[in-house]
Amino acid sequence: MTAILEKTLYIGKTRTTGGRDGRGTSADGELDLHLSPIGSGRPGTNPEQLLGVGWSACFIGAMRRAGQSLSIRLPEEVAVAADISLGNTADGGFALAAKLTVELPGLAQEDKARLVDAAHQLCPYSKATRGNIEVTFDIP
Repeated sequence: MTAILEKTLYIGKTRTTGGRDGRGTSADGELDLHLSPIGSGRPGTNPEQLLGVGWSACFIGAMRRAGQSLSIRLPEEVAVAADISLGNTADGGFALAAKLTVELPGLAQEDKARLVDAAHQLCPYSKATRGNIEVTFDIP
């Protein structure tokens, strides 16, 4: 089922030239990145790293919101590490997979699991990828 926006809260406007060997900028001038192909050794980042940073930041926000409804306070040291894998598919195409390692020091394992499950339902990145790519969680 496609989610329909009832009210737009923000529009992130970006422009990319040159693909994986180019440059990405935001309309407000806050983002100006050189892009470089994976393994090229050239300065710059790649789309997989950008997805990981964006998803991780959004996921922490979703855990904060979930924590409010579950009466679980997030620790100050909360962190999410994202491993975004790019690979080949059997049909000769490409696909992504994601592993999110969620660090919630000081919380009981049960509370960690409840927070991650609830956040995965709330996070727009999780919603956008659900059913489209393999997503796994590591909750040490």
